[in-house]
Amino acid sequence: MHDGGGPPGAPGRDGSPSPVSHGGLMGRIFLTRVVEPGDEAGGRWVREFGVDEVVRRLRQRGEPLPGVSRKRWAGLLARAERADPRRDLAVARDAGVRFVCPGDAEWPRQLDDLGDARPLGLWVRGTADLRLWALRSVALVGARACTEYGAFMAATLAAGLAEKGWIVVSGGAYGIDGAAHRGVLGAGGATVAVLACGVDRPYPRGHAGLIGRIAEQGLVVGELPPGEHPTPSRFVLRNRVIAALTRGTVVVEAAHRSGSLVTARAARRLGRHTIGVPGPATSGLSAGVHELLRQDAVLVTDADEIVELVGDMGELAPERRGPVLPRDLLDPAVRQVLAALPARRAARPDDIARTAQTTPDDAIAKLYELRALGYVERHGDGWKLTRQAMISVRGDTDVR
Repeated sequence: MHDGGGPPGAPGRDGSPSPVSHGGLMGRIFLTRVVEPGDEAGGRWVREFGVDEVVRRLRQRGEPLPGVSRKRWAGLLARAERADPRRDLAVARDAGVRFVCPGDAEWPRQLDDLGDARPLGLWVRGTADLRLWALRSVALVGARACTEYGAFMAATLAAGLAEKGWIVVSGGAYGIDGAAHRGVLGAGGATVAVLACGVDRPYPRGHAGLIGRIAEQGLVVGELPPGEHPTPSRFVLRNRVIAALTRGTVVVEAAHRSGSLVTARAARRLGRHTIGVPGPATSGLSAGVHELLRQDAVLVTDADEIVELVGDMGELAPERRGPVLPRDLLDPAVRQVLAALPARRAARPDDIARTAQTTPDDAIAKLYELRALGYVERHGDGWKLTRQAMISVRGDTDVR
């Protein structure tokens, strides 16, 4: 698809000209005011006819584009009458916001996986390069009305990812989203908030300060032009951008009808990693996550395990094991004799040897070695575990 020729477009982050033509840039800004995010019909029109032709038909009240009813076409024309891309661009510039189009050097090309549902462009607030950040990013989403456990896990996972050099992407909402963003900021890391409204009008209002901090330390991104407010459908459609932008989506807490499950399902359709953090089996706020885990999502409990999934080859989580106990340092043959002693009574050397599958002489030699280490004591013709050994040896094997 070609946007057409013309003079250079609006300046980029560093003041350099945009590679997208001026007509193409203004046309796309115009369409963000007319066409709703994720509208596949609108995306198909742009792909088949080009931005200039779609804009021309809307501005000149031309023939309806294919696949649209006259009622809907009338609604689009009414929106087109009020659209003023030059004003939107000026308002955005005053707010420190730029518009990034497909074809720009900063455009994250993984968004192209959305096909005709690809954003027409993204309004970006913040100084970092969105394309470079998106290459090493993870989505962290979940319930708005989260539990203390969920908020703790979100903040801990986000901080751990930030410390490992990963970008955490979320939606700026209350609950898990906010905890994830705060976890990153607290760790001095980088985070991206993808909003379902204009990036100059932070939503929810209670997160205005948080979103301002994200814009200073990270990026705030959205499809809608300046001043636009969120709607339920815009929240749902925003989630496809979060899923497409990142290498994988981690769901921390989600009920069966949670919007964060929409993000996870979009990630699955796009071939991204779908990841879940388990919660209590009795918690309705974890029921949606558990359903994902029963399907094809991968269970994780810390940032290392997330990086092992989404990272490059060789970025492995450390091996999980309990603490090293004194008995772990014993020779295997000596441990075998130790394990052959009964828990609460003395045993004869020949019985110990039989259980340990060795000779009585070998068993006696190893019993004397164990006595010197404080594990066993001799009782007449038999041998018995010391009290210390009963605690250290039996405790780690959960003998009752």
